Amino acid sequence: MITELKPEEGIAGKFVKTAFDENGVLSKIEFTNDETFNFAFDVVDALAEKTPDKTALIYVSRDKEEKKFTFKEIKEYSNMAANYYKSLGIKKGDRVLLVLKRHYQFWFTILALHKIGAVAIPATNILKVEDYRYRIEAANVKAVVCTADDKIPDAMAAIDPDDKVIKVIVNGEREHFHPFDKDILSFSKEFARPTGEDTVYAHDTMIIMFTSGTTKHPKMVAHNHLYALGHYITARYWHNVKTDGIHFTVSDTGWGKALWGKLYGQWLCETCIFVYDFDVFSADNIMKLVEQYKITTFCAPPTLYRILVKMDLSKYDLSALTYCTTAGEALNPEVFYKFKEMTGFTIFEGFGQTETTLAIGNLKNTTPRPGSMGKASPLYDVHIMRPDGTLADVDETGEIVIKIADGEPYGLFSTYNNDEEMTKEVKHDGYYHMGDTAYMDKDGYFWFVGRVDDIIKVAGYRVGPFEIENEIMKIPYVLECAVTAIPDGTRGQAIKATIVLTEGTVGDDNLKKELKRYFKENMASYKRPRVIEFVDEMPKTISGKVRRVEIKEKDWK
Repeated sequence: MITELKPEEGIAGKFVKTAFDENGVLSKIEFTNDETFNFAFDVVDALAEKTPDKTALIYVSRDKEEKKFTFKEIKEYSNMAANYYKSLGIKKGDRVLLVLKRHYQFWFTILALHKIGAVAIPATNILKVEDYRYRIEAANVKAVVCTADDKIPDAMAAIDPDDKVIKVIVNGEREHFHPFDKDILSFSKEFARPTGEDTVYAHDTMIIMFTSGTTKHPKMVAHNHLYALGHYITARYWHNVKTDGIHFTVSDTGWGKALWGKLYGQWLCETCIFVYDFDVFSADNIMKLVEQYKITTFCAPPTLYRILVKMDLSKYDLSALTYCTTAGEALNPEVFYKFKEMTGFTIFEGFGQTETTLAIGNLKNTTPRPGSMGKASPLYDVHIMRPDGTLADVDETGEIVIKIADGEPYGLFSTYNNDEEMTKEVKHDGYYHMGDTAYMDKDGYFWFVGRVDDIIKVAGYRVGPFEIENEIMKIPYVLECAVTAIPDGTRGQAIKATIVLTEGTVGDDNLKKELKRYFKENMASYKRPRVIEFVDEMPKTISGKVRRVEIKEKDWK
């Protein structure tokens, strides 16, 4: 039995209606009043009117200096920024590259661009000069707003020596760069919603995200303003945020996960966002901040949870914490069990892409099955498809697809910018093809297998890397592992395990022999890694996903 569709509570109720099954699990969602929906005006500014003094953002710098901003202040600073950027010549439709790490000015800036109708293009600070050049040229960027850190201004100056691109610097000053922090102070705190030809419509492009690029050149994923509404489920029914809570997603603003956990859904749900602007990653620092700031909901990639289960978590006071989630890559069951044993918390896994919001997940009031990504989000009609285009049976591995024949759901990307051919490659015959493989069990739970191009073919068997990695991760001294194919004259392909060991473990020939004995005792013969390599760290994308393709390319040369 499904309940009647009713508006959600609070600000979101104007735009979101939901219905639930008999267990209180979200089963249906609809959106209304959205023709000119603009997150900055309709959510942030509305909250500034409703709860002006409520804390919207808690920011902690790398030096542990704290700043707090209310919704009223977020509105005012974003208005000042909008007036400022307009004065520099930025208008509706212009593309603006943002390289702002986790600086609080990111929130002022992205909201300002939404208000103007300009297109925000977030990027991470760890890219190389040529990566920035590619983004600026491919997206026809009009302006760059960047941190003063990490020689980013040097990179921008080298790319654009003739100042054809407007350059704005944050947390510093430099010749040929407009100083954001100094200049913004002279601009008005009022900014009228654009009208006439400057009206910003819901289907206008709001943001372009460059994909992490686990394989080739990153694609430009364009999302319209409805993308923000698509993240309502992400925050309310996956992160399980509360209006009186504080949510902490561990992510740089250059990664799409920041938009999942540090902006849209959270403020739609009227919760406070916590930001830690660190340079050097430290799991200990993160847990100390969870304790100090009484974080109530927490989201981190599986990599962090793998580190946490090797630590002594009993020394942290996690009494304020109520809910933990993860996404970015598949979570190993061993980590799931260990974290629950150590903390009492279930980790609720979710799955999506730069191209989507939460597509599959273990939502609020569901019972996760360790190793499963969960069930399809009510926002998406998710299926498993065979290579021939027919739908797979229960427990049959195939590609994850989203049905779009009856219309594209909110949160699904509009297009790959300037690449109609690539868009048609993934959106065709009534489905969006995600490029990931999985199978669905009889109860509707999805189980990740791997990227289509990660599948290993051994002596006629098709093997997904994740199931082998799960087994290897049970070994106490393994911190991370990646399973890939290597050439084999007899079998066609053989299996290789690349392993990062825990601190203090020596990776020598004796350990390799021990591992091979473990493989023999615990794995079918065709699943056993034949080659083992110990490395200090895994090659990863900017979003923290292991680049198996890089390992594979090295071995196949």
